Amino acid sequence: MMRHLYLLVVFNLFVSQCHGGCSEVDSLTEAVAGEGFLLGCISCKIREEVSAETTVDWHFKPEGEEEFRSIFHYDHPNAYILHEDFSSRLEWRGTRDADIQIGAVYIQNVTFNDTGTYRCTFHRTLSLSRAGEHFTVEKEVELSVVAVANRELTAVIAEIMMYVLIVVLQLWLIVVLVYCYKKTSAEHEAREARKALKAQAELLESKDSCDGVQLE
Repeated sequence: MMRHLYLLVVFNLFVSQCHGGCSEVDSLTEAVAGEGFLLGCISCKIREEVSAETTVDWHFKPEGEEEFRSIFHYDHPNAYILHEDFSSRLEWRGTRDADIQIGAVYIQNVTFNDTGTYRCTFHRTLSLSRAGEHFTVEKEVELSVVAVANRELTAVIAEIMMYVLIVVLQLWLIVVLVYCYKKTSAEHEAREARKALKAQAELLESKDSCDGVQLE
């Protein structure tokens, strides 16, 4: 389930990029040990028509510590892993040009030591004048690492609704069976009653015929 959500987030990010739009979707915050995880970070430009040059930095503060450490830097087209704890484990999944709006990175083989706070910083220069206008945007992601993925609320609700539907269908089936039984029983009784009346009428007719023969 979590893997499907990761793929969905990535898909939404790239769809937004391809269509020229931008939507600041929050990152997921729970990773599973031993699996991969997408750290999402999006900073949309206020003026889409203005070109810009942007670099992105990622910092990490482990759980229980006070200081952030630099772990990743992206300056198109170059990506740099800056801390040995993340050596060969970080991969750029953001915008692949200088005008960056999606600053996502992918962590491979997540460990429990990856639990903590991640800070994503955009350093953007808009081409509005010769000197340019500089902006800095920071976003944080509180990441927790678990041994087994927690079940999503939607999945739990869907399962509950499935069981409710099964119970309702069973009750409906019982009601239909009872109704069919009563209807069949009533038809059978009515048919037997018609047979009894017909037999009685035939008996009376036969008796009247016998009485006529005796009178002659």
